[in-house]
Amino acid sequence: MSVITELDQVADELRDADKLLLTTHENPDGDALGSLLGMHLLLSQLEKDPAMFLAADEFPLPHEYRYLPLDGVMNEPPNDLEERLVVFLDCGNIDRMPVAFLRTDGIRIVNVDHHHDNTRFGEVNLVDPSASCTAELVWRLAHELGVAITEPMAEALYVGLVTDTGRFMYRNTGSDAHRMAAELIEAGASPQKVNRQVFESLPFCRLKLLARALARVHRLDAGAITATHLTREDFVDTGSDEHDSEGIVDHLRSVEGTVVAVLVRELLAEERAGLRKVSLRSVDDTVDVSRIARGLGGGGHLQAAGFTTVLPLPELLERLRVEVGEQL
Repeated sequence: MSVITELDQVADELRDADKLLLTTHENPDGDALGSLLGMHLLLSQLEKDPAMFLAADEFPLPHEYRYLPLDGVMNEPPNDLEERLVVFLDCGNIDRMPVAFLRTDGIRIVNVDHHHDNTRFGEVNLVDPSASCTAELVWRLAHELGVAITEPMAEALYVGLVTDTGRFMYRNTGSDAHRMAAELIEAGASPQKVNRQVFESLPFCRLKLLARALARVHRLDAGAITATHLTREDFVDTGSDEHDSEGIVDHLRSVEGTVVAVLVRELLAEERAGLRKVSLRSVDDTVDVSRIARGLGGGGHLQAAGFTTVLPLPELLERLRVEVGEQL
C-alpha cells in the first residue's frame, strides 16, 4: 500500500483546481518572487487560471527583481475569490501576508514552504525544511505533475534557488540544489544573466548606503556579534529606499570571528515611525537566529531571520547580546 505524501496531496489539489490565487509573504525576496512566478508558469502550462497577488505597497519591487515578468500581478482581491484555491508560497506564517481578505472564511489554503518554523496554516501543507528553497518544492511539483520546465520557468526558479542558497554558499545547499540547478540550466536558465541582474546591476545609491552602514560597524563580545545600523536620514540623504539595505548584513557576516551579524534599520513610512527592522545572520548552526527572531515577534531560517521592534538601539543590542550568549 503506497503512502500518500504531502507532495502527492498538494499535486492533487493543483490538479483539481481550475482557478487559483497565488501569493507570498510581505517584502518578497528572490525565493518568494521566483516561486510565485514559477508556480504561475507551471499552472498556466496545465491550462489553469492562476492569478498572482501582491499588495500594492510592495511595489516598486527591489531593484534586482524588477526585470522579472510580473506585470500581471493583482493588487486587489479578485471578484471570484471564493472560487479560487489560494496557494501561499515561501510564507512561514500567514501573518507574514497581512492582508485581511486572505483570512476570509471559506477560503481553502495550500501552503508550500521550506521554513523550519512554518506554522502549517494551510488545509493542505507541503512543508519541507530540508529543501534549499521554496523554488525547489515548485520544481518537485513540476515533476510530479508532468510539467515541462520551460526557459521562463527555469529562470524564475533559478532566481529563487541562487538567492536563498546565497549563490550555493549557505548550509541549506544540498545535492538536490545542485541537481536542480543543472536541470534549470539545461532548460535555458542563464547563471550569468541571473547573477548579473540580481547581484551586479545595483543602483549607485546602494553603494552610498553601504558606506554609511560600514562607517558605523561595531563589534560586541570580542567580535562574536558584528553590528551596524541605518537611520531614516541615511536613506533620505543617499536617495535610497528600504530595499537598498539588502545585502548589507552579509558584509558583516563575512568578518572573521563573527558568529552573528546584525543590521538594524529605521523604517521609512510615516505610519511606522519609531519602528526598527532587524536582520540577523549566523555563520553556522552554532546560533539559531530564527529562535531569537521568534522570541521578538519575527521568524526565519536557522541562519537568516528578522523581526521588527520598538526597542531603542542600545536596549535592542543588549537583548541580542544576551540571546546570542545563551546559545554560545
